[in-house]
Amino acid sequence: MKLTKVAGEDPDCDSGDCANVFTTDQPGKIAVQGYLIDHPAPEGEAVVTIPERVLREAARALGW
Repeated sequence: MKLTKVAGEDPDCDSGDCANVFTTDQPGKIAVQGYLIDHPAPEGEAVVTIPERVLREAARALGW
């Protein structure tokens, strides 16, 4: 799957590459890189958090 970063750069991230939003090469699919939290999810899935500002930045970048 090809990912293209559209938003991210959480200033609270120690590595400088966390909490990002990507478009994918699959129509209608968005990928999110965030902070894994302990919350039940079906096998093969995970629940993550991202800062609200990153989500707002992605919405603006995508013209939503």
